[in-house]
Amino acid sequence: MNDINVIKKDVMHVGEMASGAALTVPVYRIQGQGHGPSVYIQANMHGAEVQGNAVIFQLLEQLKHIRLNGDITLVPYANPVGCNHKNGEYTLGRFDPITGVNWNRMYHYDDTNIAAFAKAHQTASVADIERAFKSEMIGQIEQKLNHNIYGLTTGQRIAYQLQRLAHQADIVLDLHTGPISSKHLYCPEYARASAHYFDIEHVLFIPNGFDGALDEATFCPWWQLQLAFAALGRDFPITRADTSQGKDLIIKESFTVELGSQEQIDLALALEDARGILSYLQYQGVMASDEFQPKTMRRYSCMLKDYKALYSPMGGMVDYLAEFGKPLPAGQPLARILRMDNYGDGEPLHAISLDHSVIPILHFASASVNQGTELYKVFSKYSILT
Repeated sequence: MNDINVIKKDVMHVGEMASGAALTVPVYRIQGQGHGPSVYIQANMHGAEVQGNAVIFQLLEQLKHIRLNGDITLVPYANPVGCNHKNGEYTLGRFDPITGVNWNRMYHYDDTNIAAFAKAHQTASVADIERAFKSEMIGQIEQKLNHNIYGLTTGQRIAYQLQRLAHQADIVLDLHTGPISSKHLYCPEYARASAHYFDIEHVLFIPNGFDGALDEATFCPWWQLQLAFAALGRDFPITRADTSQGKDLIIKESFTVELGSQEQIDLALALEDARGILSYLQYQGVMASDEFQPKTMRRYSCMLKDYKALYSPMGGMVDYLAEFGKPLPAGQPLARILRMDNYGDGEPLHAISLDHSVIPILHFASASVNQGTELYKVFSKYSILT
């Protein structure tokens, strides 16, 4: 198959080590025809969450042969510190080892000027609003990077440079994994129609607010701008679901895509995941293609407030029993805990169950747990996505 697109590679310097060696991140760009939404995709912000790199590889392999309406930027190994933060055979890179802050909670968001921006642009065209607001957000990041007299942490410097790339796009996908996990999608409530176009069975609907992550840092400004225009009596649609109403449209959506378990890659599954992402991008008009269609599947949804963590009631060795992604009836065991110190003079096996039906989504990576360790995360209240 002949290549249609040229893939350009840059190397972005995001920091320096104590030795003076540069911390770098590869950035791949494919230019579209200029009449579709632009896309930013990154992977491996958390060090152990490596499957996203394999998905980006498979995306690049596919995108070489697909006519693109919009530009696509892809960034594997987004966090070179976390990626290389090893302790023996384990990758620890979920938290900045200096500050202890989650690497995915260092992005910038400031909504103080959004209402004033909307008022100043109340009669401007959609295209002019989009250009000006995008410039405003990128300018905030530039200010943080270049004019902060007290400096930045290592994590902030990495996050802001990634965010500067993300703000240039219309669609943002941040690829992650869990410890031992099923696939699931973090989807903003306003973009729920788009959840049908990913090949992911489990969808978490998150509030349209900011809690520190990249998806929120990139969709929240546009959502708040839409609300600010609504308060002024003007419609400002930002999802494809509004096209049926014949309005001027821009697409502004961001998602965290959880691709399964950490510390491993599977190139065959990565190809499936890439095709699922391409199904969504085709729906959004990024590609001049009809090849990629979402799979027919039963999708379950849960509100973020009903996504619950189950903590171990005791220390011990855990036998994880519950199957991922399937409703588990009330009273059925999720796990059992082995306590060999009790053998012969107590109860060595303890079943862990709940009094209501749940869908297990992920569990702790190790069988060895302390009391209070997060054993499972579950959909505690769920429905079929329609």
